Amino acid sequence: MKIDRSEPGGTSIQVIERLMTLLDALAEYPDPVSLKELSAVTGLHPSTAHRILNDLVLKRLVERSEPGTYRLGMRLLELGNIVKSRLSVREAAIDFMRALHRKTHQTVNLSVRQSDEIVYIDRAFSERSGMQVVRAVGGRAPLHLTSIGKLFLSVDEPKAVRAYAARTGLAGHNKNSITDLAKLERELSAVRASGCARDNEELELGVRCMAAAIRDDTGKLIAGLSISAPADRLQEEWTEDLMQTANQISLALGYIPS
Repeated sequence: MKIDRSEPGGTSIQVIERLMTLLDALAEYPDPVSLKELSAVTGLHPSTAHRILNDLVLKRLVERSEPGTYRLGMRLLELGNIVKSRLSVREAAIDFMRALHRKTHQTVNLSVRQSDEIVYIDRAFSERSGMQVVRAVGGRAPLHLTSIGKLFLSVDEPKAVRAYAARTGLAGHNKNSITDLAKLERELSAVRASGCARDNEELELGVRCMAAAIRDDTGKLIAGLSISAPADRLQEEWTEDLMQTANQISLALGYIPS
């Protein structure tokens, strides 16, 4: 991008501001926009807007649809896809997880689905926070016995849930484990209705968990955020904090709520 310093106030910062003003204006229009219209909505002189747009066209950030009309260019899509590919759910989540841990003083887990299990990929906890339930990073657990696993099952088609039950036999770990398909289906219906999933000592006696969904920019469920605590310490008022935190992480990944 060449900087035109010949016009009054043509510093690099001002040119970048004008450039961004034009890109933001183009983003508001689904169809190609005329130079006259862009000049009017941005307040830029037509000659100034024209010079900047020409440079943007050369860099493929803007396309000239037909003489005198412009729209956003494919290079922006390419750059956006690069940014998306480099976004890490762990990087996006960790500061929010630490804040939630400071509020609850219990372990906050980040997990993803791998086939018929969840995998714990990060956690926020403190050895000074007293009694906590700490899951090992890299540890695995069956979907139907965990709060985050139930989140993933809740977005599956009924046929896929039945297939999961057939593959795994819904094996249980203790007397509280859900090992019946009809009961699991009722549980998943409750998860869909509330947006929050729970593990009431189903994986491990004495341990309860609650989980909320993390979604990417397409709305796809890509991870779950959970609070794990001794059964008598899990507090219902944490549900709202948990769901707000999961939503903040989703927003950081580009998710736009419908």
